[in-house]
Amino acid sequence: MPGDASATAATPATDSPRPPGIPADALGIQALDLEAQGIARRPDGKVVFVEGALPGEWVEVQVTRRKNQWEAAELRTLHRASPLRVVPRCPHFGLHAGACGGCKMQHLEPLAQVAIKQRVLEDNLWRLGKVRPQQVLRPIAGPAWGYRWRARLSVRYVAKKGEVLIGFHERKSRYVADMDSCAVLPPHVSALLRPLRGLLMGMDARETCPQIELACGDGVTALVLRHLEPLSDADRQRLRDFAREHADAAVQWWLQPKGPDSVHRLDADDGTPELSYGLPEFGLVMPFRPTDFTQVNPHINRVLVARALRLLQAGRDERVIDWFCGLGNFTLPLATQAGAVLGIEGSEALVARSRENWQRNQARRGGLAPTTFVARNLFEMTPAQLVADGVADRWLVDPPREGAFALAKALADLHQAALAGAQVTPTPTGEPWRPPRRIVYVSCNPATLARDAGLLVHQAGYRCTAAGVVNMFPHTAHVESIAVFDRPDEC
Repeated sequence: MPGDASATAATPATDSPRPPGIPADALGIQALDLEAQGIARRPDGKVVFVEGALPGEWVEVQVTRRKNQWEAAELRTLHRASPLRVVPRCPHFGLHAGACGGCKMQHLEPLAQVAIKQRVLEDNLWRLGKVRPQQVLRPIAGPAWGYRWRARLSVRYVAKKGEVLIGFHERKSRYVADMDSCAVLPPHVSALLRPLRGLLMGMDARETCPQIELACGDGVTALVLRHLEPLSDADRQRLRDFAREHADAAVQWWLQPKGPDSVHRLDADDGTPELSYGLPEFGLVMPFRPTDFTQVNPHINRVLVARALRLLQAGRDERVIDWFCGLGNFTLPLATQAGAVLGIEGSEALVARSRENWQRNQARRGGLAPTTFVARNLFEMTPAQLVADGVADRWLVDPPREGAFALAKALADLHQAALAGAQVTPTPTGEPWRPPRRIVYVSCNPATLARDAGLLVHQAGYRCTAAGVVNMFPHTAHVESIAVFDRPDEC
């Protein structure tokens, strides 16, 4: 189903009169939904979701799907354009057959995209969580082009065309878009798309390589080739030759014959640097494997980490817990400021990586607070486990799209128990458990953030003192955000 009409963004809905000269069957676009589709209403009240239309525009549409309460449609004729409409930079963007589905908002001015995402965040917080932040934070935004340092590129050999396609899927299709450039990939990676097509076309395994995963680091471009059958010696040599021919891009080949655990370097001594990214503000270097979770946009990530720590305001006399810590993207910076840090993550592999990253950075620069890393399923959090983790003055929460419901629920249950006068089991150190004074929550899904915010505010005794958007994925409808929750005595 198209996006919920009640969860809209952008300009508020209006009943402005039809301008002179606009055909009677044209629709006025009132807002955007969460999938960047224009929202219009017919005279009978039926909602119409229009691909490619922007708020304030008057359009004629081609209906593609009809339901009792709504219709899906595509823009057929644009009678009055929004002043925020721009010409898409990428030739593969659009509504036409075969258009790339990697971006949805290239036709909208980038600053307007950020404003729309801010509205999405605020609407979700109120509609789903009945929460209004006391302060709206300035959006975190950065380069609108060449930002995507991670991507999963599909590969398909098309026998009828006699060529290999590499790129994102077509809009609303499982077919691979026929693209030879990409404006959101780093320029040096975009320039590799056509040569990569030639490389795969010349390989023996061209029909059994469905995917190339991209992971750029500082000074290296890792390409993970998924292959369903063993590669021939000739194909392995072709990969090496390709890397030598494109030495300026520092191509580093990794192979994935099976699941993620099977990923390994083609040649460990290929002369390329270790795959890593830096957090220079904190003097940290973060090595990672190409299949580890890292943020797609390194420019935004640096700003996000810095803002999260400024908002958290951890002191050298305080203990901090970093929930869903991953490979330590926030944990290690926290260790430069806090007195002690606990990082908790569901993946054993990422916990091992984060522990190793802490050790390497401690040896390289020193000055990191004592830090413990634990692997645990955070979707099964309980009040008892929360108490067992001990007292922490501040929390950093950075969950996946599913959010941190179990964590928020455990915190709410402890608060409600305290209000009822129940005795809480002492922490392992023997001190009474108490909730953190401040929580900074980094979210990649405004709906689950709103749900968890509702728990924290209405059942756990917190106030939402600030919230704002993080434009991690320009030209897409993806909304990331950051929110601050304080206990009343901290407000």
